[in-house]
Amino acid sequence: MRKTALVAGALYLITFVTSIPALPLYHDILHNQSYVLGSASDTGVLIGAVLEVLCALAGIATAVVLFPVIKRKSETAALGFVTARVLEASMIFVGVLSVLSIVTLHKNGAAGAETASLVSTGRSLVALHDWTFLLGPGIMPAVNALCLATVLYRTRLVPRIIPTVGLIGAPILLASAVAILFGAYDQVSSVSALTALPIAAWEFSLGVWLVVKGFRYSPVIVTDSTVVDLDAAAVPAGV
Repeated sequence: MRKTALVAGALYLITFVTSIPALPLYHDILHNQSYVLGSASDTGVLIGAVLEVLCALAGIATAVVLFPVIKRKSETAALGFVTARVLEASMIFVGVLSVLSIVTLHKNGAAGAETASLVSTGRSLVALHDWTFLLGPGIMPAVNALCLATVLYRTRLVPRIIPTVGLIGAPILLASAVAILFGAYDQVSSVSALTALPIAAWEFSLGVWLVVKGFRYSPVIVTDSTVVDLDAAAVPAGV
């Protein structure tokens, strides 16, 4: 359990380290409509793409590592968590492919292509990236929290305040995604950042706790319809 917690916590922290720099690195390619016609370097964009791929893989890995632990309480929640992580990673991969396609247009597409058509194609790929960002990192972390935080809250494997933050942040993030979908405010704005803070705090605090403290050893875990107290089970027979 300690090794599982350490690996899962480290993977959660990796998702933070790799996801935060991506948007700044993508700033020019996402906001400059004439990026495909310019001569700017693509190095930053490529670094951002690599970081996003690592983030997606780390996200899937968190679900795989935690699956045996969550399954002890709820196999449904465990499967839901893995599925949600895979869907989130899939959306990230599609967004990365759209960005890399713009890089290809920037490098090779100008020759023999009409300027307006090239710019239009680039903007279409940016739009694809924006929607994948909303449907992936903008929604799926809320589903992840509903699956994982519920189990952690019930089993007390971590202090209840940590999953409570996730359970509070999940509906807030979902409501924000719906608001963005209907144009209430921009996807990258101060309002959207504020609504994402509780989920970010939940995932970051969970990662830090698992690395530093690990799982608690006194929750009641339900396995095969048998209630097992881990503290009691650790006491040798006859003591």
